[in-house]
Amino acid sequence: MATNTFTRVSLSARSLRPQFNHRLAFSSIAGPRSSSFSSYGRRNVSFSSQQHSVRLRVSCAAKPETVEKVCKVVKNQLALPDDSKVTGESTFAALGADSLDTVEIVMGLEEVFGISVEEDSAQSISTVQEAADLIEDIISKQSP
Repeated sequence: MATNTFTRVSLSARSLRPQFNHRLAFSSIAGPRSSSFSSYGRRNVSFSSQQHSVRLRVSCAAKPETVEKVCKVVKNQLALPDDSKVTGESTFAALGADSLDTVEIVMGLEEVFGISVEEDSAQSISTVQEAADLIEDIISKQSP
């Protein structure tokens, strides 16, 4: 454990003059990017520069059955093996689809679901989940 003395500067609310506390010590290193400081044996401040990934999960509007059907159409259109993993989060690009493949996927979805997808809507689809959400949106608008 390394002990180096640092100076902590704090401002008093009454005088606005800095007060120095020389008892702040570097107390531990948890790794190459993490350390903590303590004063009087208590931990006051902890620093970490480790990368943290944030995963945003969006609540999907499409039914699981719709997502499953879309996955089957995508697998069929891209001639993917049956054991390949296609989920709602799968992007067409990650599955190896180019723009022509995406058009064919949309045409396959129109045929399977009995719907018509407008060109501007079709161009905005990049994931299986987006396709399923769009399909359910179109179907709900067609229902009286």
